[in-house]
Amino acid sequence: MESKIKEFMNLVKKRDQHEPEFLQAVQEVAETVIPYIASQNIYNGKNILLRMVEPERVLMFRVPWIDDNGEIVVNRGYRIEMNSAIGPYKGGLRFHPSVNLSILKFLAFEQVFKNALTTLPMGGGKGGSDFDPKGKSDGEIMRFCQSFMSELFRHIGPNTDVPAGDIGVGGREIGYLFGMYKKLRNEFTGVLTGKGMSWGGSLIRPEATGYGAVYFAQNMLETKKDTIEGKTVVISGSGNVAQYACEKATQLGAKVVTLSDSSGYIYDEDGIDAEKLAFVMELKNIKRGRISEYVKKYPSAKFFAGEKPWGIACEAAMPCATQNELNGDDANTLLKNGCIVVSEGANMPSTPEAIEAFHAAKILYAPGKASNAGGVATSGLEMSQNSLRINWTREEVDERLKKIMSDIHDSCIKYGRQDDGYIDYVRGANISGFVKVADAMLAQGVV
Repeated sequence: MESKIKEFMNLVKKRDQHEPEFLQAVQEVAETVIPYIASQNIYNGKNILLRMVEPERVLMFRVPWIDDNGEIVVNRGYRIEMNSAIGPYKGGLRFHPSVNLSILKFLAFEQVFKNALTTLPMGGGKGGSDFDPKGKSDGEIMRFCQSFMSELFRHIGPNTDVPAGDIGVGGREIGYLFGMYKKLRNEFTGVLTGKGMSWGGSLIRPEATGYGAVYFAQNMLETKKDTIEGKTVVISGSGNVAQYACEKATQLGAKVVTLSDSSGYIYDEDGIDAEKLAFVMELKNIKRGRISEYVKKYPSAKFFAGEKPWGIACEAAMPCATQNELNGDDANTLLKNGCIVVSEGANMPSTPEAIEAFHAAKILYAPGKASNAGGVATSGLEMSQNSLRINWTREEVDERLKKIMSDIHDSCIKYGRQDDGYIDYVRGANISGFVKVADAMLAQGVV
């Protein structure tokens, strides 16, 4: 079996040798899915996985815009339309200097499996730009978004491709993007998710990824007849996902002690309660400040410049910042300090060495394609509400989110339970997502 996996990866590497993040994501899936394919006659010999790793369409375009000094700036825009076997392409837009083809292909590939796990009819896609919103005025961000959408609008639509937000793309950016799409197409339609409540948005959408990651952690702990209540939780990041993971974990009785950004992390031994989280939300969402300012407001907390929070003793860890932020050494430190559950809020935040350490220790570990699927699941619910021209209540959406996360957890158990009773959530998520997409691809022929 190792030779089959190696042969497959050599084929992918030959085409995509300069895309390390994409190759990492494919390797993780191949290691669990290829043995399953070999055991199932329906998939064997059909090159299904090889077809899945090749995007259906890759769009790359220039994005010229004028800054506040009257200078012309040129960024690069992307949209990866990865797989539409079970529905229109669905996935976020990321505006960050690190954005390149490799990162977006890895995110799009992961999105295919994640969206399949939600059970909603959504294919996988991802897009974005190397534009950095940090330090830009509202006018500059508006002009960039309008230029970006002036090309993207030709390729998206409610039944074709429905983008959403991601890192660097929040409610403000979605608003500017949607406004330009509406002007260019002369139609008001649910082409973007993460919209404002007064113009087609859904309740719980901003909270969904963070809430869902906590619900998934709770589901995992319940398999051990345990709960998140009373647990000390370490969270990385301080953006949308981290904020709402902190909120929901606190509501369920846990104590969150860290948040971070690219400058370092804060450690508050007393816990980041609702009042402190409100300060963080204003700091990050409105003032666009740095997490280090937290210790000025709450002097009993400590700030660790240029460091990550994985050295803090905890029972639960939730990496909610970015890819490959938690390495093998970090994982071993977490294990040594008593961590028993890891639920990923970000996409692929744990390196292969970290995942190997978690599996070797047989702790509860959930990959992002399962545990952070709440965001795209609620985007799917927003699409449904847009199609029906109605709005569900906060309670209705939250209940549906909770049910989807529970169903994803059950799917992971179905394909991930090992002979000794240990649940390999990586294997479970990969195979469950693969089966749904592969069955649709087989039914639709070689297209």
